[in-house]
Amino acid sequence: MKNLDSWSDMTVGVLGLGRSGRAAARLLAQAGAAVYASDVADNQELRAGVEEVRSLGIDVELGRHDTAKLEGCDLLVVSPGIARSAKVFSAPEVSSRPVISELELAFNFLDAPIIAVTGTNGKTTTTAWIGAVLERGGARVGVGGNIGHALSELAVASDAEYDWIVAEVSSFQLAHIVRFKPAIGVFLNLRPDHLDRYQDVEQYYADKARLFDNATSECRWVLNGEDVEVRRLAEGRAGDKRYFRIASQPGAGEDGAFLASNGMLTVRHEGEQLELVEERELQTLGKHNVANALATSLVAADARVADSALRDGLREFEPLPHRLQPVAEGGGVQWVNDSKATNLASTQVAVTSMDRPIVLLLGGRAKGESFAELAPELIDRVRAVIAYGEAGAQIESELTGQLNVVRVEGSFEDVVKRASELARPGDVVLLAPACTSFDMFRDYEERGERFTELAHGEAR
Repeated sequence: MKNLDSWSDMTVGVLGLGRSGRAAARLLAQAGAAVYASDVADNQELRAGVEEVRSLGIDVELGRHDTAKLEGCDLLVVSPGIARSAKVFSAPEVSSRPVISELELAFNFLDAPIIAVTGTNGKTTTTAWIGAVLERGGARVGVGGNIGHALSELAVASDAEYDWIVAEVSSFQLAHIVRFKPAIGVFLNLRPDHLDRYQDVEQYYADKARLFDNATSECRWVLNGEDVEVRRLAEGRAGDKRYFRIASQPGAGEDGAFLASNGMLTVRHEGEQLELVEERELQTLGKHNVANALATSLVAADARVADSALRDGLREFEPLPHRLQPVAEGGGVQWVNDSKATNLASTQVAVTSMDRPIVLLLGGRAKGESFAELAPELIDRVRAVIAYGEAGAQIESELTGQLNVVRVEGSFEDVVKRASELARPGDVVLLAPACTSFDMFRDYEERGERFTELAHGEAR
């Protein structure tokens, strides 16, 4: 670990006591800092989660943030679930305190090189895929960030065991970095998202662009060559850039990864061209997952993974739960769980990945986007839209007249039952809700698990 001594004379406030906040508090305590950790929530689940933190001698408070205590902190570590607009940051006692993210904190303690994966969609799949391929190649890999472990959990462990750290990083984490710099940065795509947390899309894009803030000539970037916004944000940034493409190919002599006309995923790296696997050999659905596989391949090339291990890693990787995951089939109807599709762009990707008529479950808590933007992709593909949850009325209003919209105002069980009634043999019932889950569920995972359970019942 680095910088252990520099923390021992500091008082640090940790805001938010979810997984990453608890990990940050533990890491700081291990480093010798005095820690005050707080969360405005106070419930049984949270109380159970903070007992270990409290047992380390950390001052823990639930139900509020004590601004007087925060004023006495040298530094604040903010969890990604806390927005810039949160009331605590406007308090005079707090507004002058320096703020970093848990991502930035962990970076100070990790010695292994970091592969940081960001973008609007596909981050979790690509992060897991990179980790799996590197492990297949014999590397010791820690995978964390927004997937699995918080980075601070990996830092608490002995990071000497890792050859690489692969981190899924969000705009919320990047918003509060200072020195964070990945050895390899992956930027998958960029679409409007989180407009419930950002003033406008440009503010969201600006936080994503902070991935490049500390770029040097040593950095390597794996970028979507067909995404205009990704290319714009990366323009002029230091480091070696390589592009992946699914609808075009690199220019003459340019390194990159692409889907060749013969259906082969192909990498051109350091002047040599390598055919990897055919698109049909991938177990994941959709062209966007071809793009994720190509990004993974470029990272693997930079990490010197053997060709055979890369090919095996691409073929063997299975869809992650809640991400275009087929979960049941019966009566000629397929059921697909894409609960992680929490914005319009990810729902569009899910819909265009299906090769059957679709009964689409659309709803939850809206994120500030207009559902009318979905219509062009849905019209020729979707038999019926089931509009439900807090966003149900908005979905019904914005899509009725262009699509067959069925409003269901009852429970999630009622939603799935109605979808089953509307589906015909040869259809797919697709949960790709374009909304968060917080109106009915703890998170998208609980929503996906409930959908899977109900789908099994309907498919019998």
